[in-house]
Parts: sequence; C-alpha cells; structure tokens
Amino acid sequence: MSSTVAKTRPKHLNLIVIRLPVAGIVSIMHRVSGAVLFLMLPLLLWLFQSSLQSSESFARFHMVVSNPLMKLFLLALLWGYLHHLLAGIRHLFLDLHIGAELETARASSIVVLVSAIVLTLAVGVRLW
Repeated sequence: MSSTVAKTRPKHLNLIVIRLPVAGIVSIMHRVSGAVLFLMLPLLLWLFQSSLQSSESFARFHMVVSNPLMKLFLLALLWGYLHHLLAGIRHLFLDLHIGAELETARASSIVVLVSAIVLTLAVGVRLW
C-alpha cells in the first residue's frame, strides 16, 4: 500500500449538521424504541402484576396510573411500542425486497411516523 493517496476524510463528524433521510431517522428510532421498551419491561410487568394480584393492589395500581405524569409516560411508551411495531413490519417488508425502491422506502417511513402518532393519539384520547 502506498501512502501517497490523499485522504479527504473529515477529522470529526458534526452530528447536528448532518441531515439523515427519513428512513434513517425511522431506523434509528426503531432501535431506540426497542431499547427503551426492553428497559421499561420490569415496570410494565410490575404494573400488570399489581393490577391482577388483589383488590388492594389494583387500587394501588389505579392510584399510580391515574397520575398525569404517569399517564404521559405510559403514552410515550405506547408510542414507542406502536412505532417499534410498525417500523418492524416495514423492515420485514424491506428484508423481502418489497418497497425497497427509494421513493417507496421514503413514503413507507413517513407512513410509519404518521401512523404511530395517529394511533397513539387515538388510543390516548380513548384511554385518558
């Protein structure tokens, strides 16, 4: 290997300046939402167990879940779940080479973003 080839690689990447395509944002959010759901699994299991254990534990569950901050937190987890589900289905189709063209992939990533928000708002309004 000769060291005479000029390398024009940047010395650092400014992640604030770099603009990812929509599909890249959906992919990163898919990974983040999966990690957050995995980390919050003990809390969700505790809430589920306390809702089924006894009438006293259900009253405690109802008190915890009726807190507005907890409702917002659970709504954010619901959005993470719905986004992870829809983006996962999108990734499965891409693995089958369905919708892998540039315009179709861009449109499907926008559909994932919008659908997750709309479904979260619909369920959130219904349950709030």
